[in-house]
Amino acid sequence: MGFEGEIWHVRGAPDTGEEGAAAEVGEILIDDADFPWLSGRFRAGPAFATLQDLFARELALAERDDEGHWAQWEAVYAEIERRVRLVSPDGPVTEFLLHIRGERAWFRWSDEPFEQERAGG
Repeated sequence: MGFEGEIWHVRGAPDTGEEGAAAEVGEILIDDADFPWLSGRFRAGPAFATLQDLFARELALAERDDEGHWAQWEAVYAEIERRVRLVSPDGPVTEFLLHIRGERAWFRWSDEPFEQERAGG
């Protein structure tokens, strides 16, 4: 698919009115493509510190296996979606699912909303 070697950017959403809005959260140098998942080395940018705990909480919830954790995960991930944008080499993507742990990031993305998948379709 030709994704390896690409640099994708994680940016603060410009319309949140929060500190770090539209700032560089980090970049991901893609080194593995197992479509639909891409993964690579994450280099934190100046705005990552304001989001680091949110990404850690999201991943901890995603890895849990107890009753009710998915509702909590959805709430946390909605906050990530509200505060972050994923930008491919061709421009911003419409929808994404992004995980960051230390110097690694992995994600899937789409030019179309994931709504059908989330609704079980």
